[in-house]
Amino acid sequence: MRFMIIVRATPDSEAGVLPAEELVGAMATYHEELVKAGVLLDANGLQPSSRGFRVRFHAGRQTLVDGPFAETKELIAGYTVIQVKSPAEAREWAKRFPAPFGAHEDSEIEVRQVYELDELGPARSIGRFREMAISTRR
Repeated sequence: MRFMIIVRATPDSEAGVLPAEELVGAMATYHEELVKAGVLLDANGLQPSSRGFRVRFHAGRQTLVDGPFAETKELIAGYTVIQVKSPAEAREWAKRFPAPFGAHEDSEIEVRQVYELDELGPARSIGRFREMAISTRR
């Protein structure tokens, strides 16, 4: 089972304020523990939304919208993807996640399970995704 740990953005992360060395060290320690346990698949911080864009789809048309985006609480500042044996194990790892912006700052992480291809049904198109997954592992 794969889970994504999503770090919610804050006004500081959206302003491009980089974390203090102490926090970077705590995050490094946590992610080293994930590696030692063999459960880390990917992890990274994201640059502020002012450096990004969105593609909106409406009535058959696409529109590009440059950042920044107003609702900071809805933005993502970073993520970690883990592969574990159970939702309970994912919860245990999430509870060990360091406070993303420091122990005394309000912050939030969200944990969501990733769909596995077998959960998406027998459609022929799913087979195409399986083939892509096999070819990218080589």
